[in-house]
Amino acid sequence: MDKKPQLSLALPPPPVSGEVPLIPARMVNEWVYCPRLAYLEWVESEWADSGDTAQGKRVHARVDEGKGHFPAPDELSEEMVKGRSVTMSSERLGVIAKMDVVEAEDGTVMPVDYKKGKRPHIAAGAYEPERVQVCVQGMILEDNGYKVSHGALWYAGSRERVRVLFDEELRARTLEAIAGLRYAASSLRRPAPLEDSPKCPRCSLAGICLPDETNLFRKGLSNLRPLNPSDDPALPLYVQTPGAKLRKRGERLLVETEMDKVEVPMIDVSQVALFGPVSVTTPALHALMRAEIPVSWFSMGGWLLGHTVGTGKGNAATREAQYRFAFDDKRCLALAQGLIEAKVRNTRTMLRRNWRGEPEEREEALVRLQRMAKRASRTKDAQQLLGIEGEAASIYFGRFESMLAKEIIVRLPVFAFEKRNRRPPTDPVNAMLSFAYALLTRTFTTTIAATGLDPYMGFYHRPRHGRPALSLDLMEPFRPVIADSCVIQAINNGEIKENDFVLNGPSCALKSGGRKAVISAFERRMDQETTHPFFGYRVSMRRLIEVQARLLIRYFQGEISTYPHYLPR
Repeated sequence: MDKKPQLSLALPPPPVSGEVPLIPARMVNEWVYCPRLAYLEWVESEWADSGDTAQGKRVHARVDEGKGHFPAPDELSEEMVKGRSVTMSSERLGVIAKMDVVEAEDGTVMPVDYKKGKRPHIAAGAYEPERVQVCVQGMILEDNGYKVSHGALWYAGSRERVRVLFDEELRARTLEAIAGLRYAASSLRRPAPLEDSPKCPRCSLAGICLPDETNLFRKGLSNLRPLNPSDDPALPLYVQTPGAKLRKRGERLLVETEMDKVEVPMIDVSQVALFGPVSVTTPALHALMRAEIPVSWFSMGGWLLGHTVGTGKGNAATREAQYRFAFDDKRCLALAQGLIEAKVRNTRTMLRRNWRGEPEEREEALVRLQRMAKRASRTKDAQQLLGIEGEAASIYFGRFESMLAKEIIVRLPVFAFEKRNRRPPTDPVNAMLSFAYALLTRTFTTTIAATGLDPYMGFYHRPRHGRPALSLDLMEPFRPVIADSCVIQAINNGEIKENDFVLNGPSCALKSGGRKAVISAFERRMDQETTHPFFGYRVSMRRLIEVQARLLIRYFQGEISTYPHYLPR
């Protein structure tokens, strides 16, 4: 029997209250284009510039030279009047718009919205999202007492104006879009991603939205496209010369020492890491916070002391989901089991790839680590998991020296390695490992905070004052493949020297030259591309960490059923 199509009932949007911000007209445009994109930008405060958005800003900047004044409805005359950058709102609709141009003639007003690019040659004259946006502006003008019948779109690329008639069909579509966005914002329900849409490859938020990755878990879709944007060319700035001063000069950062001055464009800096007695001027710190560039503070010996950041992400829903997850012991244990299993498997991969010792001993270690990884997934509580992690670490670090070049150890016995120790490290290899872990902790903490998560609320490492527990959780599978890997490379390539260390009683620390060598190896490793074993596309380690953090958010919020770990072959 044929089923009758289900009728849908259009509901009015939630009432507007003083606590609910008015929605910008441009967000209604985004909702029509892609509901998920509008939600990410408006509700979750996510944003990433692309070439298209940057060009759009330049077009609007040329228009926004006016003062925003426009005569009241009863002050209009028959003469032509034009206002630029006019801001008005409608409490009835719950929207606000900054209109590029408003023209009035013979008592009738017309909003004109400026667009980059050329006019599309389609029957409607313009795409639906643009027509809806200018219709929102027209309806706002009507609610403010003006007489409006149509609007216009000006395309800067072809220098053409397209007339947009505000008929009943367009008005109904506009009201539907406003109601949909307001409902999504009030319910905090992120819309599902588009499926195999041609819009995604050009979207500036593709690397944040993760549409194909999310759909793989939701519906089993397997045609993943390489939508993750290329790496941001900005890189961390390290300052470790004692007495150095970091200050701001225009849009550049200036590092001053007694011997030299170095200028770096702020746009080329992703993070700032300061070691020991390095000072920062207040204007420089303010500029870094406004640009959302975190500043990490280290002791002279390389211990991570803390971070200075701006106000951060305002997405309360992300942290709310994280906190709900954190109070579910069963889910916390399941996530911790996966993290430690992935860590053990990755230590096994490191031994298999880099082994330089006897083959028999290698096989024995690989078998034992394989057994430990399987046991990690079957633990009953966190204490058992800690025991398995400790046993696996003993196996791994007991064979760590077998990954170091024998000729290096024969020539420089200081690089001989017996066991892992810390607080303080007592030999050069342990000093390098501790420093590399501090760099990795800084990387994860700043990345996690940038995605909207709380780096201090963990699930395996329990929260403790001043400890970024979530950073320590997520970096577990990455310790061997990033931190340990860069230490092994620095030693085997001869980048680190015997005189790059200083002994102070039982402790061993890196000198300035040694820190530079480890930092160089660490940043090279972060820039190396890898194939994601779950999704199949290639990304740098730096981008991969961000992808993993965003997938964790999707996991917390129930968009994906499992959290995929990074397990290189």
